[in-house]
Amino acid sequence: MTSFSVETARLRLRPYTAEAAEQVADGTPRRSDWSPGYPRADDRDVARLFLSSPPAEPLFGPLQILLADDEVVIGGIGFFGPPDETGTVEMGYGVAPEAEGCGYATEALRALLHHGFADARVRRVLADTAHDNVASQRVLEKAGLRRTSSDENLHYYAIEG
Repeated sequence: MTSFSVETARLRLRPYTAEAAEQVADGTPRRSDWSPGYPRADDRDVARLFLSSPPAEPLFGPLQILLADDEVVIGGIGFFGPPDETGTVEMGYGVAPEAEGCGYATEALRALLHHGFADARVRRVLADTAHDNVASQRVLEKAGLRRTSSDENLHYYAIEG
C-alpha cells in the first residue's frame, strides 16, 4: 500500500494495511499502540470488509485515526469506496470511548473532507447517524454537513464540495 496519510495538528489518518486489518478483525490481544477502547465492533466490521475487498485508492478506503504525538490508534474514519457517477461518496467514523469529547472526530472528519473534495471527482459526501447519537450529529454539523432527511432509524447528512 502507498505511504498516503492525512496529517492534522493533533492527528494522523493512515490507511489500513493487511496486517493491521487482520489484527483488528481477528481481535488480536490489545496492542500497546491501541487506545484501550479500540477496536470497537464497527472497527472490526470495517477491517473484515477491507480484507475481503481492499480499496484501489487509499483515500477511498478505511483509515485509522492516530494521535500524532504518540501514534496511538484511537479510531477509524473513511469513505465507503470511490465516488459514484454523480460524484457522491459515503463515509463513516468512530473513536474509542475514551477519545470522545476531545474534538478528534471533528478534526479527522474535516481533514478527510478537505482531502476528499481536493479530488475533482468528489462533489458530495453523505453520512448517517442514529437518532440517539447526538454526539455524532454534532460532529457532522461542526464539520459542515447538514441534515437532509430522517427515517425511523437514522438521520441523513450531506455536504456539497
